Amino acid sequence: MKSNASEVALDLFPYLKVYKNGTLERIAGVEVVPPGLDPETNVLSKDIVIVPETGVSARIYRPNLISEDRKLPLVVYFHGGAFCVASPAFPPYHTSLNKLVAEANIIALSVDYRLVPEHPLPTAYEDSWVALQWIASHKDEDGNQEAWIKDYVGFEQVFLAGDSAGGNIAHHLALRIKESNLGQKLKILGIGMIHPYFWGTSPIGPELNDRSRKELVDKWWLYVCPTDKGCDDPLINPFVDGESADLAGLACDRILIIVAEKDILKGRGWLYYDKLVKSGWKGKAEIMETEGEDHVFHIFNPDCDNANRLTKRLASFFNQGKLPFQLKCQSEVLG
Repeated sequence: MKSNASEVALDLFPYLKVYKNGTLERIAGVEVVPPGLDPETNVLSKDIVIVPETGVSARIYRPNLISEDRKLPLVVYFHGGAFCVASPAFPPYHTSLNKLVAEANIIALSVDYRLVPEHPLPTAYEDSWVALQWIASHKDEDGNQEAWIKDYVGFEQVFLAGDSAGGNIAHHLALRIKESNLGQKLKILGIGMIHPYFWGTSPIGPELNDRSRKELVDKWWLYVCPTDKGCDDPLINPFVDGESADLAGLACDRILIIVAEKDILKGRGWLYYDKLVKSGWKGKAEIMETEGEDHVFHIFNPDCDNANRLTKRLASFFNQGKLPFQLKCQSEVLG
């Protein structure tokens, strides 16, 4: 017979288990791979410490061969994992970033924000904000400077990007930056949101016909953010009052939202796009839906045709920063 200490008090499938003695066991996102030169993509990476006092760090990527007379776009990336698992060193994320950097010819910085439950929300948002402040400090001459940013980044071409929880983080940072002093130093050109993690108490879209998955996602959020607002906390539901006016304050010129046909979160991504277009925001909104795929499929099946199409679409987005806007909005479905 198992002791009470080894009995599971909470099974947060597929991420982690909490035992009655308080022990936490992460099931997913625990593997790590070291940085270095990836022979398949010829992309170089290394780990850097951003805030020694808290341990906030990042993995930075660049093409192994860079022309000294050309500055590259910088993509600040926030990984997914429901705020409670994974890291930039998780092999699927490391592979994904290598492929993206090679395809887009960019510098990428993948933020290693601290996780729930050891570091309750809003720690992940604050760590990510500090990372942006640190990046902006490279426009000054002093401070804790990273040579790859100082030497290779074009600061007029900075993007935010993330999948799942990381897309959620990118949204909140873009709202915060416009009204801050940081907005005077760091111009965000665009945001790439891949299967963004937004939610709500009342079901919409595919949630209406998939009660079991709706309950599962409810359970995830109530664990990582146990407030009295539940799944309508503004951190997870930006439209809790049915309003979209706040989106007009997003501090960027272009947003690409990518959703997947079989993803339970798909309806939230389309809702975000619709609200954004109607919000009075002055930028260019784009959305792409991948047919036949589920949540973050490109992370776990990076060599499939649809993953390659997704990577190429992101690469195109990150390299159109200096082109004039021709459309207010654009949508596409890729099969």
